[in-house]
Amino acid sequence: MTDLSEQLGVSPATVRRDLLKLEEEGLLTRVHGGAVVEEGDQPFAEVAEVRVAEKDAIAERAASMVQDGQSVLLDIGTTAYRLARQLHGRRITVITSNLVVYEELVDDEDIELVLLGGMVRREYRSLVGFLTEDNLRQLHADWLFLGTSGVRPGGQVMDTTVVEVPVKRAMIEAGDKVVLLADRAKFPGTGMARVCGPEELDVVVTNGPLDPATRSSLEEAGVQVVVTGKAETA
Repeated sequence: MTDLSEQLGVSPATVRRDLLKLEEEGLLTRVHGGAVVEEGDQPFAEVAEVRVAEKDAIAERAASMVQDGQSVLLDIGTTAYRLARQLHGRRITVITSNLVVYEELVDDEDIELVLLGGMVRREYRSLVGFLTEDNLRQLHADWLFLGTSGVRPGGQVMDTTVVEVPVKRAMIEAGDKVVLLADRAKFPGTGMARVCGPEELDVVVTNGPLDPATRSSLEEAGVQVVVTGKAETA
């Protein structure tokens, strides 16, 4: 902490205050004597074929929520890609920063496809940065289908990659209804960066029963929990 205050030319108290604020925003984790920023996302290709059947069940249920004529914002990640595969032939608008979603839908003439601008993260097949965020501030979607690397018992939606968090937050602002797509492995899953709390979600679509603590947090926030094969209103 002392080294950091000397490098920045500010007091240790200022450093502690700023680190606390960044931790509250989910942008780092404080440790003894300082803080760490971690990026733990696996490359897209490594997870694309993991738990495919579970993701497809979630994607099919999510696709059934969308009506023709509506606009859909799809997050990065493999579950959003599985959802895109369920949307072929629909008279809808799809907005995305997910390059695999773009590749899946680009030849479907029924779909109005909007690809957000930004810096390309090649291994993760996504677009990020201020250009992506600026694009999102100019758009509105009826539905946002959001991915996650983990959901904490308090209902906090987490991510493993700090650079993706501002884009996800901008997506939440652009979406009318926010639907979290999370298979059972995401409870609690992983991630040290906070994306949002349960109060910013409208629906959670999953394929397994939630642990009591997470379920209680979602119920208190008024989130609808949809388990593939049945629906529960929280």
